[in-house]
Amino acid sequence: MSEWLSYRPQDFLMFSPRVYERLFVLHNEALWPTPLLALALGAALLLALAFPRPVRIRAGLVLLAAAWAFVAWAFLWQRYAPISWGIRYVVPLFALEALLLLGLGLRRGGLALPTGWPLPRGLGMALVAYAVFLHPLTAPALGRGLAGAEVIGLAPDPLAMATLGMAAMIRPTWQGWALLVIPALWCLASALTLYLLDSPGAWLPLLAVLLAGVARFWPRRTPA
Repeated sequence: MSEWLSYRPQDFLMFSPRVYERLFVLHNEALWPTPLLALALGAALLLALAFPRPVRIRAGLVLLAAAWAFVAWAFLWQRYAPISWGIRYVVPLFALEALLLLGLGLRRGGLALPTGWPLPRGLGMALVAYAVFLHPLTAPALGRGLAGAEVIGLAPDPLAMATLGMAAMIRPTWQGWALLVIPALWCLASALTLYLLDSPGAWLPLLAVLLAGVARFWPRRTPA
């Protein structure tokens, strides 16, 4: 019993900060030049949300669905699961989010964004913009270099943050909440992992969840 009490939370991680950082470097190298395409598609998603039309929103949902499926297989299953046994149980949740996004994207009637620029839409757009353009820059800011950048559509954190941004502002409300749950859970788990790795960026996924929650709880002028 005394031996168990001597353990710290960090001792239960199966990898070091260096190994974790190398995941993204190796992932980007193996897929190059796909990160550039992923950035372009992320920018297209942002434009579609900035100038929404039903067909654009559907296309954005389908694009996100494909990204969740790809990240589940290419990053979580192929790279992350071999160094962390718990990730294998996360992969089905990513697949479920992909199916949910795809189903809503193909649903008759579709989804809508608030008219104008109320706070929920502003926060949602800010989350998507951050995930696409700024989150990859946290890698060099944290000393990992651009080779280890986490790019939307290829890495789970920016993908979850962008999905939180979309979920924060879409209507009907219940569908926004449905889309929000899994990316929020991932961001919380990622924040804990980064905290245990003593990463100074551990607060970023937490902030994304907080902003998405504020946007979703913010009173709407009209019922959704």
